[in-house]
Amino acid sequence: MSTHDDNRNPLSPTPRTTLTRAKERGATDRAALDAVLDAGVVCHLAVPLGGSPVALPTIYGRVGDTLYLHGSTGAGNLRAAIDTDICLTVTHVDGLVYARSAMHFSMNYRCAVIRGRAVLVTDGAERDTALRAIVEQAAPGAWDRVRPPNRKEMAATMVLALDLAEASVKVRSGGPNDDEGDIATGGVWAGVVPLRQVWGEPIPADDLEPGIDVPADVLALVAPTAVPVS
Repeated sequence: MSTHDDNRNPLSPTPRTTLTRAKERGATDRAALDAVLDAGVVCHLAVPLGGSPVALPTIYGRVGDTLYLHGSTGAGNLRAAIDTDICLTVTHVDGLVYARSAMHFSMNYRCAVIRGRAVLVTDGAERDTALRAIVEQAAPGAWDRVRPPNRKEMAATMVLALDLAEASVKVRSGGPNDDEGDIATGGVWAGVVPLRQVWGEPIPADDLEPGIDVPADVLALVAPTAVPVS
């Protein structure tokens, strides 16, 4: 995971990232953007492909002001993203908001939207940094424990960089915003059902040799909600 730098400048919305509805839910603090990105595992990357838009899920990693993506050199969606205007989103659903009327049902969420042009990363040192960040984003502590990519694997891997300069963050929290008339009428339950993501028990590979314990970084990821399977 990347570390926060609270001294960075706040977000500066552009016409493409300025909120037009529920503007009060927008966050202008750069730390808010970092928090949403650093808490995520999967983003959705929207690119023009074959004359029409397509949005696909992929993992990512953040290093400072840059978001990195990777995939096979044969991946059409990544090739289409090079030097092209793209949109990337990361969303966390925190709860389902039950209201007294169907109109006011909602969700509590944290969402980041990044616009910009993805750049192909060719520098070897930056590629190494990017791949480490991507692995650490999904599996903190794993990079230094496993075999790094070899030359053949690196040659088959494409890495893209996206600057975080053009981004917006939107957050909804709290209960339902029911109409006063519905509240006065009563008789209908309203509230929030929180949603949280937890990791389950580590399941060893079928071909894992005996005597290999679950590593500390995996235990740290699942603790305290799961116990490894022996």
